[in-house]
Amino acid sequence: MRRTLSVLMGVAVVGSLASPAAAQFGATDGEWRAFAGDAGSTKYSSLDQIDADNVGSLEIAWRRPLVDPSYLEMNPELRYSNVSSAAPVVVDGVGYVPNSIGLVEAFDVETGQTLWTQPPYGGADDLRGAGTRGVAYWSEGDEERILVQRGEYLYALHPDTGELFDNFGDGGRVHLTIGLSEGARYRWGGAPTVVRDVVVLGQSMSDTFQTKEAIRGDVRAFDVRTGELRWVFHTIPQEGEFGTDTWADDSYAYSGHAPVWALFAADEELGYVYMPVSSPTNDMYGGHRGGDNLYGQSIVAVDATTGERVWHFQTVHHGLWDYDPPAAPILMDLNVDGREVKAVAQLTKQAFVFAFDRVNGEPIWPIEERPVPQSATPGEATSPTQPFPTKPPPFDRQGATIENLIDFTPELRAEAVEITERYVIGPMFTPPTVRGDGPNDTQGTIQLPGSQGGADIQGAAFDPETGYLYIPSITSPFVADILEGNPDRTNLDFVKGSRQ
Repeated sequence: MRRTLSVLMGVAVVGSLASPAAAQFGATDGEWRAFAGDAGSTKYSSLDQIDADNVGSLEIAWRRPLVDPSYLEMNPELRYSNVSSAAPVVVDGVGYVPNSIGLVEAFDVETGQTLWTQPPYGGADDLRGAGTRGVAYWSEGDEERILVQRGEYLYALHPDTGELFDNFGDGGRVHLTIGLSEGARYRWGGAPTVVRDVVVLGQSMSDTFQTKEAIRGDVRAFDVRTGELRWVFHTIPQEGEFGTDTWADDSYAYSGHAPVWALFAADEELGYVYMPVSSPTNDMYGGHRGGDNLYGQSIVAVDATTGERVWHFQTVHHGLWDYDPPAAPILMDLNVDGREVKAVAQLTKQAFVFAFDRVNGEPIWPIEERPVPQSATPGEATSPTQPFPTKPPPFDRQGATIENLIDFTPELRAEAVEITERYVIGPMFTPPTVRGDGPNDTQGTIQLPGSQGGADIQGAAFDPETGYLYIPSITSPFVADILEGNPDRTNLDFVKGSRQ
């Protein structure tokens, strides 16, 4: 298969835009008050000092190390990653960013000079840690706070000094196993989202399990002033909750995973949080969890005050392809056929853009349930259909076909065809297949897009002035193979293979 690492796609999602007063217009006044510019995850700024005429003459104004030297003075042997995925929040000329050990540094955005650094809670012995993608900023009246998750804790910091708010949680921090299943540990590499007076967090979990029983990836919200747990949303519904009928044989009771490992979007006016929920236990095989499996691989809108579901849409039924929604939904105010719509768009690894009215969840354009290939794996029961948006069109190739093989020379084409004969290929949603051990046995299913997208963790950006959505897309195949489970190690009939 041809493999393209990244292709920037511009997709027109509207005919025109709604009135500016109501639209999502991204970051304003030269600030960047959320990880993605605004709570709607547009990643847009109207600043126009840099343009096609002067971009070639830009020079570096200043540099900052990934970890401030003051931490190295505390521990000269400190080791940390030289890679950072963090984006600073910028408020009133000050940037706030978690460094490569997860502690927040504040700096002057004009000079790069450090203004303060977050003290490690346990002193020099507490310097080891991992970076996250960002912080959250909250203000109301004269109150301001920086919220940051580090390891298993959520911290509330004073924006002027970095000092902890002692009245937040236990001495300025909240232990993030609160509200989780017994025995659960907590980790996440995301960035908190603040809406009204709550801060919302997801979590990261392995997508390979050895048992059908697993910890759920529930979403939780905490009070920004006190750190009190305000609500828990079960990403796998529990007894008495909406959606349990999508889990055959009460499999919701033991199934786990389905976290929001990506980021959230929020509508402050509506008071809604939009959650891209990922897949339940286990990737590639779901014979132990019959049904569509809500809220796996869904966009879910919840009331930020209560955590109650407002609406949802499942982008993949009974997921088997690792097609998790990989990035925050994007809020847009659109004019569709003369009708103003408060919209939200969810990008997917399948190279789809699902667009909804963000108030009620109604699709802006029709979404069709189309027949898809079915699994031959014993015990598996795939969904007979999957949802396909009619607009916008897919932004990348879909389906592993002979036509996608290289054809630089006849000889290379013939070799590619010969190699491909050992795999199952077909249209998108062709199920994973059992890999055999023999020299002529099937080695799995080639799926395209692969598990890295289409769209992936980098998400997209929306320009409210033009109505264009800019999507970095990954055109890379993936081999979905499964193996028979070893009963001495797992109670799953089949487990994820190793050819990906």
